[in-house]
Amino acid sequence: MSVSILVVDDEADVAELFRQQFRREVRQGIYVMHFAQSGEAALKMLGEGIRPELVVILSDINMPGMDGLTLLGEIKRQWPDLRVMMVTAYGDEDRRRAAVERGAADFLAKPVDFQALKQQLEQMPRTGV
Repeated sequence: MSVSILVVDDEADVAELFRQQFRREVRQGIYVMHFAQSGEAALKMLGEGIRPELVVILSDINMPGMDGLTLLGEIKRQWPDLRVMMVTAYGDEDRRRAAVERGAADFLAKPVDFQALKQQLEQMPRTGV
């Protein structure tokens, strides 16, 4: 059974990187990848519903308009059980603390260690939104 991952990042090349890194799992029907280039677009997608079952959102922190921490707060307000992992090139302790305080499931530094991320995703329970 396939499950969905939503990647939120304003840089178009990030979507291509995730497509490349998850191409085997997508081809095997393990994951369906969804992409939003802004916090606002992500909220719209969530409001319309993402199928198959959404198990995690991977969101950049630094984005124009709604930043990732604001997006995280809004997601947790509307969908408190949805797992959100923050991804950023700036791994300072203040951002990490803010993400955890707002309910982030994890905080990943860029460049993303895709092997570790895949292992983490494999262990997530399949009870999304």
